[in-house]
Amino acid sequence: MSKTGGQPDEPERDVRFDEPERDVRFDEMERDVRFDEMERDAAIALLQRSDVGRLAYSLRDQVDIVPVHYVLDDEWLFGRTSPGPKLDKLRRNWWVAFQVDEVDGPFDWRSVVVKGGFYPLLPGEGPEQAELYEHAVSSLRAKAPVIFTAQDPAPFRTVVFGIAIQEITGRSASTVSTA
Repeated sequence: MSKTGGQPDEPERDVRFDEPERDVRFDEMERDVRFDEMERDAAIALLQRSDVGRLAYSLRDQVDIVPVHYVLDDEWLFGRTSPGPKLDKLRRNWWVAFQVDEVDGPFDWRSVVVKGGFYPLLPGEGPEQAELYEHAVSSLRAKAPVIFTAQDPAPFRTVVFGIAIQEITGRSASTVSTA
């Protein structure tokens, strides 16, 4: 309580102010920004370093984008998802884009976009499909050994999918100090 009987005493405040730390404002940057196309090898390396990307898909006049775990395996991205409206849309328009980013600052980043076809993989749809399904599960288990076991943290993700990579592009931004 306060000495005067009202509200509790507030802690003393230092009335001297140092310049607060803050994010760099774009108009105050003393740097040059460089934007570049990424080489294919650099784009693939970024895809290999990451575990989560964003899957973009559309149907008629509606576009959706969702985060998904994935693994890159040669010319495929493999992942898992849950049954539902997303798969219904993807069965009707299977062309997708997939994006992965690394961001170090507002003008220090790398971004890769993969475009290709989305394929739900089923184990009992013929020998080639079964082989691709088993390969996808093996690739996914290399990163997350507990999937499809009793310890699976997301057992509701029962649909294995592959994105057949048709195109990989990447862009980057980097700053160079001018001071």
